Amino acid sequence: MNLTIFGCGYSGTAIAKAFADSADHIVGTTRSPDKAAVLERDGIRAFVFDGAEISDALRADIKETTHLVQSIAPGKDSDPLIRLVGSDMRALMPKLEWIGYLSTIGVYGDHKGAWVDETVSVHPVSARSVERVEAEENWLSIGEANSIPVAVLRLSGIYGPGRNAFCNLERGTARRLIKKDQVFNRIRVEDIGAATRFLSDRGLGGIYNVTDDEPRAPQDIIVEAARLMGIEPPPEQPFETAELTPMARSFYGENKRVSNAKLRSLGFAFRFPEYRMSLSELWSSGRWRG
Repeated sequence: MNLTIFGCGYSGTAIAKAFADSADHIVGTTRSPDKAAVLERDGIRAFVFDGAEISDALRADIKETTHLVQSIAPGKDSDPLIRLVGSDMRALMPKLEWIGYLSTIGVYGDHKGAWVDETVSVHPVSARSVERVEAEENWLSIGEANSIPVAVLRLSGIYGPGRNAFCNLERGTARRLIKKDQVFNRIRVEDIGAATRFLSDRGLGGIYNVTDDEPRAPQDIIVEAARLMGIEPPPEQPFETAELTPMARSFYGENKRVSNAKLRSLGFAFRFPEYRMSLSELWSSGRWRG
């Protein structure tokens, strides 16, 4: 197995770790030379890729790729890898056997707190989610055209070591915003890596929600993290009067409960299925800072 991860950031690095004991060679791309050096220290063959051009060195190194993970978000001018390579991925990676595309549950749009699964039609609200839907469709079409299974992993809010409520509380940036009946799903980054490996090992394609079991109000996570730290949580703030960036406010415009039953039905076991035990593990292990 030779794994290539386009966009080897927070989730991509967790995926690389999940494949470390089975992949003979792991390549990861990043926009920054400094981040490339960090990936190299983690045993990942790193290349700088800005989305505008695939270097000759990168092209040569990924000729043996059997498994591809695309984690780079699309833009107004489409998915960067598809834009550069087109639909014939085998021209770039002739030995390709499986593709994983990291998407988002944002493609479902707003469902006023109702449960959704992979059978629900997508109704993206934000421009970035519209772009994701187009990228999903393009990757699935590429898989069909090339007879390669493509798994679309729709991820919920990502957290884990170095990115969590403890860090926000320590920095003083945690906010306890209250919006009636608002809930969010979330996912530990390690479970993203494990789910990608699970689908890859079985050569599975299709669409999968990669999310925890328990959608909850965002303020509940802040309160639980503060309890574990032995500190007072920040005061409650009404969402309607809070100062938020347009992007932050847009997240609160979508309210849904996302089911992971499809992935579970295949036999995948989440290591961190709900936020209380996950936060407890982060805090007790001392890994919450990363």
